[in-house]
Amino acid sequence: MNQEVLKAKEGVVSELKDIIAGSQSVVVFEYRGLTVRQLMELRRVLTNANTTMGVYKNTLLERAVDSLGHQELNPYLVGPNAYAFSKDVTAGPKAIVKFAKKNDKLVIKGGIVEGKVMNAKQIGIVANLPGREGLISMFLSVLQAPVRQFACAVKGIADKAN
Repeated sequence: MNQEVLKAKEGVVSELKDIIAGSQSVVVFEYRGLTVRQLMELRRVLTNANTTMGVYKNTLLERAVDSLGHQELNPYLVGPNAYAFSKDVTAGPKAIVKFAKKNDKLVIKGGIVEGKVMNAKQIGIVANLPGREGLISMFLSVLQAPVRQFACAVKGIADKAN
């Protein structure tokens, strides 16, 4: 093989390692059968979710995930795949799962979430989790509940005394 080609492939593998290491979630999905219009729509949906989509040779991605210690992902790297890289744990999987519900030709194979390799079913479970803002809101309401209940009880006693 030509040295220039090898260097170019090494560069792509290095770039993929950096992208995967900087992503909280990576979703592997098959896009066979989607029209160009549907692919453009998918890219738009992913961009709105701060997720990037890429199509790479499976062997290059396999080398990148092997060097990062995610060899369990290799069985999903067969056929024409695309990859969604997200810095948010749930944003990328949510966008892909929502799009897959409307377009049955998009098939989720698996992925990596917070360093753990997951199958398609587990990716669907992650997609159903609330986002970061939702979790913060739920946590704050749990913190606020005892104070609110105490204030209501004091107000109720004060109203009853009057």
